[in-house]
Amino acid sequence: MVNRPIACDIFCTVIDNFGDIGVAWRLARQLAHDHGWSVRLWVDDLHTFAKLAPSLNPGKRWQRLGEVVVEHWAAPFVDGDTLQIADVVIEAFACDLPPAYLAAMADRDPVPVWINLDYLSSEDWVADFHLKPSPHPRLPLNKWFFFPGLGPHTGGVLIESSLASRRDTFQRDPVARAALFDALGVGRPGDDTTVVSLFAYENNVVGELLAEWRDGHTPVLALVPVGRVGPDVARFLDIAAFDTSVDETRGNLTVRAVPFVDHDTYDQILWACDLNFVRGEDSFVRAQLAARPFVWHIYPQSDDAHLPKLDAALEHYTVGLPTEAAHALGQFWHHWNGSPGASGGPEAERDAGKHEVKETGKAGGTDAGTHPDATPLTPPNVGPGTPAGPWASLMQHRDALAHGAREWIDELAAHGGLAANLAEFAESRLK
Repeated sequence: MVNRPIACDIFCTVIDNFGDIGVAWRLARQLAHDHGWSVRLWVDDLHTFAKLAPSLNPGKRWQRLGEVVVEHWAAPFVDGDTLQIADVVIEAFACDLPPAYLAAMADRDPVPVWINLDYLSSEDWVADFHLKPSPHPRLPLNKWFFFPGLGPHTGGVLIESSLASRRDTFQRDPVARAALFDALGVGRPGDDTTVVSLFAYENNVVGELLAEWRDGHTPVLALVPVGRVGPDVARFLDIAAFDTSVDETRGNLTVRAVPFVDHDTYDQILWACDLNFVRGEDSFVRAQLAARPFVWHIYPQSDDAHLPKLDAALEHYTVGLPTEAAHALGQFWHHWNGSPGASGGPEAERDAGKHEVKETGKAGGTDAGTHPDATPLTPPNVGPGTPAGPWASLMQHRDALAHGAREWIDELAAHGGLAANLAEFAESRLK
């Protein structure tokens, strides 16, 4: 075991917008701050990275951001410099290490602990491959596969040590929430307004959801980050483009565009909303840690290969929910992700909505028990003769969803944080 601070190099290529670098940046900061490691983060696209870390200078080859050294990963990898190989080398999402660095790893004595940080998956097979070695075909090196996950015997998810206290302090402080809205240039919502964040890929049912919010009897404020879902929102609003100037009201719906923000501000947006729509991997995890109900837009794949992954995530996340609430959330997630056979709008949802109200005797009747710290969602407008759209059907279970979102935090924490699990494994391999 090394006595000095453990040196760690993390390599990341920016592929899917901000997902890969988002995870790598969080991991780098946690290993440095929570575990005292000396971390270098190698990134090929500093311009994209700078949107997550505004203090980063994309023109510099080397710079320090807080406790992390950031290096520009560019070709040629070195210009006559002596390679300093770290104790632990992490390639984020199979990005392939530079050949010169890989060869130097094999020459190092002792060889470093080489870890491939894979994408998060909720599927059962992950536990069978987590922390399994893969020998290099030519060099005397083993690469260890590290799989993030939601269940036991996986790497867990990134949970920084200070998160719970920061989140709970913010969510109990209406002044902090109001200050966030002021900083975003968003008018403070009324007490009867449901506030949602809408972060998604292109989506064919966005218009349907916005229409349901527009036509509802209670106000909805939708905070929409500028990005891939913007053109769909612009079409619904009948405006030319979706940019940071958008501030539009239609019926009971107000749509407010928000600019791209750093990690800490995005966390606060998730904490401030009553329900969050998220996409990809990083925001999927942060939405769970926000202790708020959420809807996930998983990255779509050909032949619907993403749908089993969606179901696996639902199986974990809904384990503590009442049966009716779990079913409603699953239906909405599948509808949002365009699943074949998912409920397809107000006509398809009508009978299901009436059936649930009849069984419980009142909207959300069997789902009572909201945690005192959870912000209640605006009640749905489902009455005799009122078609229950997908949103209204989901909101019949608002109390159970809010309570379950907070209970889920304990389930995630029981498996340990990803950075802590990775650090423990790596340190056990260093001799």
